[in-house]
Amino acid sequence: MAPARAPGSPSGALCRQLLLTLAILTFACDACKTVTLHVPAKLDAEKFIGRVNLKECFKSATLIHSSDPDFQILEDGSVYTTHTILLSSEKSSFTILLSNTETQEEKEILVLLEHQTKVLKKRHSQEKVLRRAKRRWAPIPCSVPENSLGPFPLFLQQIQSDTAQNYTIYYSISGPGVDKEPRNLFYVERDTGNLFCTASIDRETYPLFELVAFATTPDGYTPEYPLTLVIRIEDENDNAPIFTETSYSFEVFENSKVGTTVGQVCATDQDEPDTLHTRLKYSIIEQFPALPTLFSMHPTTGVITTLSSQLDRELIDKYQLKIKVQDMDGQYFGLQTTAICIINIEDVNDNLPTFTRSSYVASVEENRIDVEILRVAVQDKDLINTANWRANYTILKGNEDGNFKIVTDSQTNEGVLCVVKPLNYEEKQQVTLEIGVVNEAPYTGTSRSTTNMATVTVNVQNQDEGPECDPRVQTVRIKENVPVGTKTIGYKAYDPETGSSSGIRYKKSSDPEGWVDVDENSGVITILKRLDREARSGVYNISIIASDKDGRTCNGVLGIVLEDVNDNGPVIRQRTVVICKTVMSSAEIVAVDPDEPIHGPPFDFSLEGVSDSEVLRMWRLTKVNDTAARLSYLNDLRFGKYTVPVRVTDRLGQSLVTQLEVILCDCVTPNDCSLPPDSRTSNGEVILGKWAILAILLGIALLFCILFTLVCGATTGADKKPKVFPDDLAQQNLIVSNTEAPGDDKVYSTNDFTTHALGGSAHGIGGTLGSRVKNGGQETIEMVKGGHQTMESCQETGHHHTLERCKEGGQHTLDSCRGGPVATDNCKYTYSEWYTYTQPRLGEESIRGHTLVKN
Repeated sequence: MAPARAPGSPSGALCRQLLLTLAILTFACDACKTVTLHVPAKLDAEKFIGRVNLKECFKSATLIHSSDPDFQILEDGSVYTTHTILLSSEKSSFTILLSNTETQEEKEILVLLEHQTKVLKKRHSQEKVLRRAKRRWAPIPCSVPENSLGPFPLFLQQIQSDTAQNYTIYYSISGPGVDKEPRNLFYVERDTGNLFCTASIDRETYPLFELVAFATTPDGYTPEYPLTLVIRIEDENDNAPIFTETSYSFEVFENSKVGTTVGQVCATDQDEPDTLHTRLKYSIIEQFPALPTLFSMHPTTGVITTLSSQLDRELIDKYQLKIKVQDMDGQYFGLQTTAICIINIEDVNDNLPTFTRSSYVASVEENRIDVEILRVAVQDKDLINTANWRANYTILKGNEDGNFKIVTDSQTNEGVLCVVKPLNYEEKQQVTLEIGVVNEAPYTGTSRSTTNMATVTVNVQNQDEGPECDPRVQTVRIKENVPVGTKTIGYKAYDPETGSSSGIRYKKSSDPEGWVDVDENSGVITILKRLDREARSGVYNISIIASDKDGRTCNGVLGIVLEDVNDNGPVIRQRTVVICKTVMSSAEIVAVDPDEPIHGPPFDFSLEGVSDSEVLRMWRLTKVNDTAARLSYLNDLRFGKYTVPVRVTDRLGQSLVTQLEVILCDCVTPNDCSLPPDSRTSNGEVILGKWAILAILLGIALLFCILFTLVCGATTGADKKPKVFPDDLAQQNLIVSNTEAPGDDKVYSTNDFTTHALGGSAHGIGGTLGSRVKNGGQETIEMVKGGHQTMESCQETGHHHTLERCKEGGQHTLDSCRGGPVATDNCKYTYSEWYTYTQPRLGEESIRGHTLVKN
């Protein structure tokens, strides 16, 4: 308990000063209605002294503050003391500040405190002041039995405040059951504090009510804290337990051990937990079939377990239990509910499959295969069409030669015995088999032997057999160069009964090349045509049919292994060779020999021809390895197509000449070669194709058209003007340059056709026109205006072109100087090449490679 502080203390003076300061600052706030609270002269610490209606002043207040630290204001407006206070004067006051932090709005409420004794004298002068009773204002335990029959209203208890000795106290309550749903279930008498219930209550719906009780004076003073009053509803066993399912279904394997868990059932009860009303017990009421008793149920957990290991699905595969759950810990007066539980017994492989008979007899003709000779059946008590029932059959003994197999028929579960390899009566007339059977699933029973066995006796029946071709494929070796008419051994078949070939006849059914003939009685073969090992890859097969006197036959194959002789020379299979002359000077050729390797490489390569042959002057062969050589060209051969005969000889001297077609081409790779295949012959003569001839004719026609146009233009100009050249051309010089091999520029004067070499001495008409043309280069002179010029160029080492002026009808001709020594030779550049060069340049206004310079 904190000590009391007098208002006259320094702390009280400070509080008064603070109140005065707050009063001065009230101009910034909106003042609300003043509230007066009647209190005694002494206020204990943490004492409720009254309630202020804050909402009436400021509904949206987010911050509540008291100007006097001796008083605390709660959100509902309740005012409490923080220390013990002695009020010296009859009236005191403090301010409640309300503010909204978002809107920055503020309001204040002035609270006046008046002594209670003065008020009592004025209002209650006739009332007697009572002494404090021992009763305290505290929660009082209270309960109501659910489903009560009344009479209603039902008195519950009386609530009282010890302040009723000093004041007139009015009591009220609020909360669920009063002013909240369910409304009007409780009420309290204002003057007496008697609490009543107005109707019966279901605990499962409303297990308890929390009410708040108030004690106030007639003028609104609240001398007590609000009292929380808990009213509990006493449970009544009015709900029976209920299983979570009306019917349960579980599975358990047969032969399970004692105590194996089958399943668990569960029930719920809506009554109050942890009471006898919800203490449940489970039990089995009835089992069907009733005997023997095989299951038990735990009374508190509802777990069902086995009582015996004698569960046998083959006897009973399903049990039905009637189960019960009862509250009140299973006492006879408790409420109960029943349900059905179905327990299915699952199958295990506890029964072996057994043959219906211990021994079987079957028969089969010899030489029969893929035939069914016997079916065996088994019995199995396990569940049909499961792995515990399906049978697997095996042959344990007697099938060492692999003549038999046994499989399971999936529909009937029978074992089917078949012959997969022919039997021979002459070798064995009877076979005894021992067969066994097991299930697909492992056996889990108690028997030591897991395989049931039976014996099968198979009698082999004799059959009059035809000839046997054994082995079916027989071979004979013959050299491929044997003369026609040669005889050799052939195919042999025999009679299986006698083991002899007597009486068997032969004929061929297939002879692809018709090379041989087969003797009907002996099977000896005769060569009819020359044999060729290389044509049949070394082996020649003919089909033989052998038959006996009764017409029974067998088929065989006679393979004639053809022994190789050296009858083939090596050959070069790549007949066309392309040499890209710009990047390569030779090509590799490879030879092959169809004979066997003993008659094959190493090969010798040579050029076919005499020592002075043109081929030897143009080509050379160099050996690379045993099967390849390198072909190189000599001198500077022209582009074109050549025929080169090459002889290749094997190690034993057998040789063959191959005519190679060699193409010298202007290309980078052989695939880029665009030389027409018929453009050049082996001697280098030019043969023009039809498209080349057509191009030349079109070029000549175009050239004549240009010449005719120029002549007509010159003639017309001569008639109009006596000058051969225009005036503006008199002061122009024509500069000629070699565009492919640029050298010193030359300047030619068009006035008198004199030639000047830049940087050198002047020459006359017979001076040098240009340097020799190299690498196929050409020099061209074109006139901008005026007459018509023609150029005839022919390259010859050591000769020069000269410019001769021949003025005839305004035409100027550029030709070789007739005054100097000029040697003639075949022109290296054809007309088509010259035309290809000059044609794109005709008609251009700018002179490519030449410059007109004005003097």
